Amino acid sequence: MQNTQITTTTESRIGPYGFFIDPSRCIGCEACVNACAECETHRGYPMIHVDFIDRQKSTATVPTVCMHCDRPTCAEVCPADAIKKTADGVVQSSLKTRCIACSNCVLACPFGIPKMKSELEQMMKCDMCYDRTSAGKRPMCATVCPSQALAYVPLDEIRRTRREKPVNVFYFGKEKVTTKVFMMTPAEADAIPVDIADFMWEPEL
Repeated sequence: MQNTQITTTTESRIGPYGFFIDPSRCIGCEACVNACAECETHRGYPMIHVDFIDRQKSTATVPTVCMHCDRPTCAEVCPADAIKKTADGVVQSSLKTRCIACSNCVLACPFGIPKMKSELEQMMKCDMCYDRTSAGKRPMCATVCPSQALAYVPLDEIRRTRREKPVNVFYFGKEKVTTKVFMMTPAEADAIPVDIADFMWEPEL
């Protein structure tokens, strides 16, 4: 009974389709980056990045998209009210007419997602291809990913076809962040702890 309640709550919050990231499947091809730049609303700029997980120890990569937080700190710290969240939980890029290019959002995001486009004097980031997803289409990145490290599918399909578990709860210290986008994790995980110290380079003595 408990699992049924969790499923119903999650599905009602994300809608019929969910956005899933599986780092174990990423092959670093950057097809997603090139496809993202072709999205009609992105003006030739990719809103997705492929980053190394731990460059010192591995060549493993992961696609980095906006996680679309339930309580987006980027929007909360914007002094111009330029960042809006849609009714279905998608956090948009800044509105050009409102953005003052202060970079508050860039500094505040715990996932390091927003990027300030200095030539445009505007913050632009992944908006889950809202021009497409709001019309029932998949995001550009998910349509071209050859390994399906990025997937935009029903939640029950992910649970049926993947060994990993979709998780959308992250802890930055004691701060809990819940997101619209899911990260695929080992089956025993219920949340993902993020410690920035793990990603800091320490020189060898």
